[in-house]
Amino acid sequence: MYPVLFSIGSFDITSFGALVALGALVGLSVFRRELRRSRLPDHAADAALAGVFGGIAGAKLLWVTEHLAEGPFLDLLFSRGGMSWFGGFAGGVLAGVAVMAAKRLPVVAVLAAATPALAIGHAIGRIGCLLVGDDYGLPTSLPWGVAFPEGLPPVDVPVHPTMVYEAVVLVPIAWLLIRLRDKGTPDRIVLGVYLLAAGITRFVIEFLRVNERVLGPFSVAHLASLAALAAGLVLLSTSSREGRRA
Repeated sequence: MYPVLFSIGSFDITSFGALVALGALVGLSVFRRELRRSRLPDHAADAALAGVFGGIAGAKLLWVTEHLAEGPFLDLLFSRGGMSWFGGFAGGVLAGVAVMAAKRLPVVAVLAAATPALAIGHAIGRIGCLLVGDDYGLPTSLPWGVAFPEGLPPVDVPVHPTMVYEAVVLVPIAWLLIRLRDKGTPDRIVLGVYLLAAGITRFVIEFLRVNERVLGPFSVAHLASLAALAAGLVLLSTSSREGRRA
């Protein structure tokens, strides 16, 4: 674990923060490339910048809400790591859509162009979770189990490195999305495939996580995954119907 890369006075530069920043920069670069491919205006990147800040705020706030039983609000808010991907996704999309609406940009087309960047940035961010020992899973005897004695919270027994599982799956998802866009696949299908793939991935991995169950065997992330799955299926089914009518 490398939770703190270096310090400037009393201010710590964490590995998680550095990887989140790297993921945002790489994601913005990929997004600009996809905007050019779709002949969308360059200023659509403003929506991505808004999405980055909205995503960070949403990710932290949902994580804090889910873990309020573990400590004071401000301590959780300013702790290293500790972010919810679904909170980040919701906050980022809301902020991005607000900018798109203000600039009168085509929402589905811009979101479809953003999907490879979202998958790549998400994968890089999960490596940051590994470095600070956040978002790990249940105890395991498998040879790749990892203990996080300085994790969030600390754990001295080997656990599933679920953040690595997610990062490994997100790489081929990003590749698939880029291939679909290379082939000129309609935006609704690209966006639907992303939501479906991301939702299934998180839904399955969540069973190995230690998050609190709020509805039977399901956590908040399970329910958010089901919502993403439903949205993806709606996009794919409506796109299929439109294709048949055409």
